[in-house]
Amino acid sequence: MELNKLFEDIKVKQWIGDKNVTISDIAADSRKVQKNSLFIAVRGVNIDGHKFIGQVVEAGASVVVCEEAPENQPKSVLFVVVENSAIALGQLASNWYGRPSENLKLVGITGTNGKTTTVTLLHRMATQLGYKAGLLSTVRNIVGTREVEATQTTPDPLQLHRLLAEMVEIGCDYCFMEVSSHAAHQHRIAGLKFAGAIFSNLTQDHLDYHKTFADYRDAKKMFFDGLSADAFALVNADDRNGLFMLQNCAASKHTYALQKMADFRAKVLESSFEGMQLEIDGVEVWTSFVGRFNAYNLLAVYSASVLLGFDKTEVLTVLSKLGSVDGRFQCLRSKSGKTAIVDYAHTPDAIENVLNTIKNVTDGNHQIITVTGAGGNRDKTKRPIMAAIATELSDKVILTSDNPRNERPEDIIADMKAGVQPAYAQRVLCITDRTEAIRTACMLAQTGDVVLVAGKGHETYQEVNGVKHHFDDREVIKQIFDEE
Repeated sequence: MELNKLFEDIKVKQWIGDKNVTISDIAADSRKVQKNSLFIAVRGVNIDGHKFIGQVVEAGASVVVCEEAPENQPKSVLFVVVENSAIALGQLASNWYGRPSENLKLVGITGTNGKTTTVTLLHRMATQLGYKAGLLSTVRNIVGTREVEATQTTPDPLQLHRLLAEMVEIGCDYCFMEVSSHAAHQHRIAGLKFAGAIFSNLTQDHLDYHKTFADYRDAKKMFFDGLSADAFALVNADDRNGLFMLQNCAASKHTYALQKMADFRAKVLESSFEGMQLEIDGVEVWTSFVGRFNAYNLLAVYSASVLLGFDKTEVLTVLSKLGSVDGRFQCLRSKSGKTAIVDYAHTPDAIENVLNTIKNVTDGNHQIITVTGAGGNRDKTKRPIMAAIATELSDKVILTSDNPRNERPEDIIADMKAGVQPAYAQRVLCITDRTEAIRTACMLAQTGDVVLVAGKGHETYQEVNGVKHHFDDREVIKQIFDEE
């Protein structure tokens, strides 16, 4: 690609060297640099790419994009100095792959909870309405009919633009993607043109990274601040941060809500473990989803679909046929009449939402037994809060391992147990082994009782000391129920 085209619309502070260069590929990982590569030195959270400039020059890089050029500048290398390498990476990735986000309608969603369910259902909505669509989510990435493993909520810029380019190549009309606070803060969405943005809600999470709730909120807002005037911004008006996201946003502004006045409204008319009857924009529709949190998700799907120009009646028809998302309030029933629910809930708000949904659906004559833990090397401040909520809203709670990563599971469980009020202490058991914790919960349950297994949802692994071991909550529950 010609240098001028590659750096189109990118603000360059200084060119150092001969611009007559050949570029074979672009890389932000020094280990992937080869002869004639363009290397972008990004200052990451743990690693500064500038430290590897000498290494990539030796490997044959022809161009180095950086915020600060080294003192010794080989004449064989063109150094391009920019204000922010992370932003430049996204823009370069976009240009390298032909600006794919401009050639389909890209819709992103940010928020603490509901992102995966909403984008997955939007993807299903579009495909069932006859469109080709892509999906970029925590659970899976889909390019047309091809599934690509998802390693993080929002891919790195090079992978992201490559996947979008593949979607454009096969004729996708839409792409629906999750936008994490990390991705917004680290400029991983730089170079993307969004047709629409959705805000679901904001509750405590990721304070290990963002340090304060305000910083976490502001990272989400960066996504909306970057929208163009021809995009739409759709926010949950029932969340106190919803309207904040719309401040100084250039996009057309829209709201959805179950409680407040909004452009799109819904009401829960009836609810059971089989599903719920909703009234959306004055029309009643039955869905197989359960809980107010899912009513918000479904309303966001409906609202975004209408804003994309889909027919309202067709949207409601498809909405009534959509099934649950992997690991999101997924129900399993035993032969003896016990119910187990597997959910990805791993924040205080998510735990509270799921348990309140279970309490609202059950008749109050049966136990709720919760199995939960917390991930290692992540926000420690939410651990005692999650345990406090779980013990208050459950009859019994078993604290266990989630993904301990590089922490001792016993230490994580102790952090959680510290949040349990003395009045509820007798409700708590601590079982480090997750399989045994789930087995114990199922054994304690009687006919009609509900076992909530929270935290891992769709995940099929347990990460311990940097190694991922196969583990699936759903498989464990099915095996235990089969033994009854």
